[in-house]
Amino acid sequence: MTSSAPVGARGPLVVALRDLHAAAAPLATAPVLHGLSLEVRQGEQVALIGSSGAGKTSLLHALACAVPPLSGSLELFGQAPWALSSRERQRLRGRLFLGPQVPPLPPRQRVVTAVLAGRLPQQSLAASVRALWHPSEAGVAHAALAALDLGDKLWERVDRLSGGERQRVGLARALVADAELWLIDEPLSALDPARAEQVIARLTAAAHSAHRTLVCTLHQVEVARRCFARIVALRAGRIVYDGPAADFTDAQVAALYGSRAALEDAALEPAAPAAVPAERAAVPLICR
Repeated sequence: MTSSAPVGARGPLVVALRDLHAAAAPLATAPVLHGLSLEVRQGEQVALIGSSGAGKTSLLHALACAVPPLSGSLELFGQAPWALSSRERQRLRGRLFLGPQVPPLPPRQRVVTAVLAGRLPQQSLAASVRALWHPSEAGVAHAALAALDLGDKLWERVDRLSGGERQRVGLARALVADAELWLIDEPLSALDPARAEQVIARLTAAAHSAHRTLVCTLHQVEVARRCFARIVALRAGRIVYDGPAADFTDAQVAALYGSRAALEDAALEPAAPAAVPAERAAVPLICR
């Protein structure tokens, strides 16, 4: 499979990878990402696709400065994060938001507090502690929840939510975060197909209206082709396609996933809802 030229946005570079090799964890030495070169500009919306184990989540973690490069280079907002001091790197991380597939939501926490945790990187320690007991920006949280049809859950406890509701609460964090780069991992895995279409439309619309850069991993290929301008496809830790979503053909999808049957699964079947235990705490262009 050949790669296409990236979709050409005109804003400043937000992400620049040059021959990046990276592992899956900070202390690991075996690379799972091999020679990635990638540019993402301000305001772009990129869908990362590929089969399980292709390296999508590892790429998000590398972009979030959670895993240092083994070799090659990574720049965010024109800076090399791993050449900075730890304090400077932490400040740089404050300009991005990483939304994991299973959001870290303490079960006894109120939803309003869980959502407003997305604003913590921009708050002082004292303000963060006060917000735990007296959330002064409840209106901000309510607006983000209402955009995802969860406005009535503002004062609920997290452990009273379904898995799909928890996933949407995690996305509401992105909507309230004062971050320039949104890195969202599998935001539709616990949602039924109708809800998934609604959520991805609202997520991309929110990113577009706020001029955020969005990089989102997806298993739903048809959603990626329909709702994103650009697709980056990974296979075995390597980029095998980078270009317009409209040019990503069924034959290329079949080659990416290995077979016609895999194409049908990736294009037509929703991801299985993720079971989210109550006690588990894990580490948004408008659709055309």
